[in-house]
This record gives sequence, C-alpha cells and structure tokens, in this order.
Amino acid sequence: MTISGRFVALVALGVVPVIVLGSITGEPGVVLGLWLVFCLLAAVIDLVLAASPRQVSTSRSLPSRTRLGESVTSELYLTNRGRRTLRATVRDAWQPSAGPATNRAKVTIPPGERRLITVQLTPSRRGERRVEQVTVRSRGPLGLAARQATLSSPGRIRVLPPFHARKHLPSRLARLRELDGATSVMVRGQGTEFDSLREYVRGDDVRSIDWRATARRRDVVVRTWRPERDRRVVIVLDTGRTSAVRVADEPRIDTAFEASLLLAALATRAGDRVDFVAYDRRVRGRVQGATGADLLSKLVDTMAGIDPELLEMDWKAVPGQVRNITTQRSLVVLLTSIDAPGASTGLLSVLPQLTARHTVVVASVTDPFALEASQTRGNRDEIYLAAAAERALLDVARVSAAVRQLGAEVVTASPEELPPALADRYIALKAAGRL
Repeated sequence: MTISGRFVALVALGVVPVIVLGSITGEPGVVLGLWLVFCLLAAVIDLVLAASPRQVSTSRSLPSRTRLGESVTSELYLTNRGRRTLRATVRDAWQPSAGPATNRAKVTIPPGERRLITVQLTPSRRGERRVEQVTVRSRGPLGLAARQATLSSPGRIRVLPPFHARKHLPSRLARLRELDGATSVMVRGQGTEFDSLREYVRGDDVRSIDWRATARRRDVVVRTWRPERDRRVVIVLDTGRTSAVRVADEPRIDTAFEASLLLAALATRAGDRVDFVAYDRRVRGRVQGATGADLLSKLVDTMAGIDPELLEMDWKAVPGQVRNITTQRSLVVLLTSIDAPGASTGLLSVLPQLTARHTVVVASVTDPFALEASQTRGNRDEIYLAAAAERALLDVARVSAAVRQLGAEVVTASPEELPPALADRYIALKAAGRL
C-alpha cells in the first residue's frame, strides 16, 4: 500500500474543522481524532476499490540489437485481466545505461483490454542492456491510496560497437581497386601473382616488358601484377588494464574495436582471411573462419560483450594464440598500448618470436591532449604540463623505436585517426608485396 499527495492534503485540510469545531465544542483533540479516522476510512475504501496490479499480465516487443548511440523503441504491452478499471502508474525498470528517455507512464485500462507503453532507448554503453521487472502502482477512484506490485517482465537488447570508422571504408576500397588494377587508373602493386598483359605506356618499368608477347603481337606489352590474395590477417586485441584508459573521452578498447572492424572489412574485400582474438590472461572473444558480411556480423557481436579487465596482459601466451589460429606466414596486428616503457616489457619480449614468422604491426592510441599540451608554454603551470607531455611523447617514441628494431611496424595515432592509419598501413604492405 502507498499513499498519495492527495491523502496528505486531505489530512492537512483537517486544520479548518479542528479550529472551527474545536472552538465550538471546546474539544479540539476529539475533532482531530475523528478527522484522522475519516481520512483513514476514506483511504481504505479507496484502496479496496483499486484494481489489483497482480491481475496485470505483461509482454514485450524489442529489437534484438542496436548500435551504440542509436535509438530504438521498447514496446511494453499491459493486459488488465481483473474486473475493475486499472488506473496506474507503470515504471519500466531499464538499466540507466540503456538510456531510457522516461521510465514512468500513466495508463487507464478497462477490464479485459490491453494498452501499449513505448520507451525510447538510447544506450550509452556496449553489451547486454537488460530489464527484469515492471512495477505497477494501481490508484483508487479517489486517488488517496494505491496498491503496488512488481511483476517479472525480462527483456534485453544487445548493444553493438558503433563502427564510426566505416566512413573511411569507401576511400580505402578505391585505393585497393586501384592497387588491384580494377579501375581505369592503371596503378599496379608489386605483388607476385600475374594478372594480365597490356600495352606499354610511358612511365612503365621496362623490367615489366614481356619480350615474347611483344614479338608475337608486334606491340610492346608489359606484364601486370596484382597483390596476393587469400593471405591471413590475425588481429590480437589487448583487453588488459591499459585498454580501460580513456583517451579523448573514449576507452582505448573502443578505439581498438573501430580499428579492427575497419581493417577486417578492408582485408576481407581484398580477398584475405581475417581472424580475431581478444585476450589478456584468457580468451575474451574469438572469431575464426568467417568471411564477407558474416565476418563483420560476428565481429561486432563478439565485441559487444567484451570489457577491459583490470589485469596485466600475458604476452608470453600470445605467440601460442597466433599458432592456434594459423601456422602460415600472416599479418599479425597487435592492438595494445605502447605509451610506457615499463608496461611494454612483455610486448617487447615476445616480438622476436612473432617477427621471425610473421609480418607484425603494433597499433596504439596516442593522447592528442599530450601533443597539444607540449606546444603550450604560456605560464608556469603550462610549462610543467608541457614538460610532462614531452616526457610522455618521448616514452612513446622510445618504445616505438624498440618495436621497429625488433622487426615490427608501428602505427600510432589519435582515437579518430588510428583506424584509417592502420588501414593505410595494410594497403602499403599489400602494395609492397609484404603480405
């Protein structure tokens, strides 16, 4: 049972009869008691006449998934199975991170009828956003008291990574087509797979001239090559404690997701096979053997449920994880943090094992605030801040140099620029015939 503001107002209204009748009868205490009994009796009668909230049945209609930042509509159906008209306030208990625009609604449902309550959801976090219960507060005809019950009505929406980096995909695919000779721009890669013959044009490398074909056709023709297909790309994502750090108001792990999705979309369009593993001390997510649209679907579904773990990354196990995926020479992309020499010791210790058999690219997010702070020296506080930023940038440069000395490539950029920068490095490796 709950009481409403009307009941409180009714009790407060008793001041008038207590003062008036009390002065007439000379017994204000008796008048006050009688007024309280009247108020309680009215509340009990109102409560008895209220429809039972337990006679309400619920059902839901929800989209199974959405992308982070997008809005969806949750539909909750309430059916009154009782004999009285239900006048109620309904609270749909979504998690706050599901982003409900409002979680309360007032409804009036005659006996045997059904009403729809819609809630606009704009999730603020990835993963499973859940609702388990619905609370129904049924008011009486006078609105003095209400009966309340909490009903089980489970529902969930899987919130996927937003993949904002897909805006960079068309331009990178155009570069791939140029590299592959599929457009009128006759730009050829340095691959080893023979593609076709064409007439010589000024600027072509004379070493590409096919003299036998030239003798047969009496025109100078050159061989064209295309980058190799069906290569392996293995993406290893560090889900340890450093991936929880927020850079430019975005967790590092979310930037790593964006870079992984763009690289996977590009590589699968180029005819390469992409495998993904998220790891710290155990496998948090894995995608193997998927291609085309199925690859991206499985990737975003797997990434949706991955959150950073407050653990140190076990780099010694990473070569074994790569061997479990493939034994042939591949492009291994390590998405991690290289901003502190001490935290990068484990990474540097295993790089020789990886670079001996694979082409390795280490991708890391850098803080754009550090670069901005290092260039501002207006007062004493800014000078100290600039010194700290310079030290951070020097640490990144030191670790990057050590990674290159061990035979791996390094890609560092801000959260917004890292996904296209990693895609550009993949295209460059394709053009150089290293993949």
